[in-house]
Amino acid sequence: MSGDVHVRFCESPGVRFPRATLLVILCRYRADDALATMRGMMERLKLTVNETKTHVCRLPAESFDFLGYTFGRMYSPRTGGAYLGARPARKKVLGVCRQLNELVRRLPTFIGPEALVYQVNQVLRGWANYFCYGTYTPAFHVVHKHACRRVRRWLRRKLELDGQGVGQYPDSRLERELGLLNLTRFPRRYSWAKS
Repeated sequence: MSGDVHVRFCESPGVRFPRATLLVILCRYRADDALATMRGMMERLKLTVNETKTHVCRLPAESFDFLGYTFGRMYSPRTGGAYLGARPARKKVLGVCRQLNELVRRLPTFIGPEALVYQVNQVLRGWANYFCYGTYTPAFHVVHKHACRRVRRWLRRKLELDGQGVGQYPDSRLERELGLLNLTRFPRRYSWAKS
C-alpha cells in the first residue's frame, strides 16, 4: 500500500526511526490479554501508546476505521445477509468530494472542458485505485455522482447556462464526449493506472 512505512536499519549513533502511527491486532478471543501483551511489548521497546486512541473493538457489534477503510458488519444487497467486511470510510468519501470541489473551483473557465475532465479523472483514478478493496460500489456511486455534478456546475459557469445543466450535460454525455471516468461501470479489481 502507498501508506506503508519503509523500514531501514542503520548502525550509527543518533539514528532516528519514524514513529509508528497505527497498529491493529486481530484476535478471536481474549482481546484484553492481547492488549495487555501489546502494552508490555511497547514498554520494553520504550515506545508510548496513545491511550485515547487505544481501545478494544468487538466485531460485529462495533466497527473501526483503519487506513481509510471502515471494518465491520456489512449487509449484502442481494441476500440481505450480514458479513464482516471493509468499505471506504465516510471521511475519505467526503474528503475526495471536497478535493473535487477545490479542484473545480480553482480552475478558470477559459480552459477547455477536456482539461478540466483530465484533472478530475486523475483525482478519481488515484482515489479508486486505493479504494478498490472490499465493498466499494456504494462509495463509488456517491463519488461519481458528485464528480458529474461538479463538472456540470463548471460547464454552466463557463457557458453561462441556466438551471442545473442535467438536460444539456447528462452523465452519459459527460462520459462519452468529454471522457469523464465512470467509476461504477468498471469490473471489480480493475486498475485505472494504465488507462
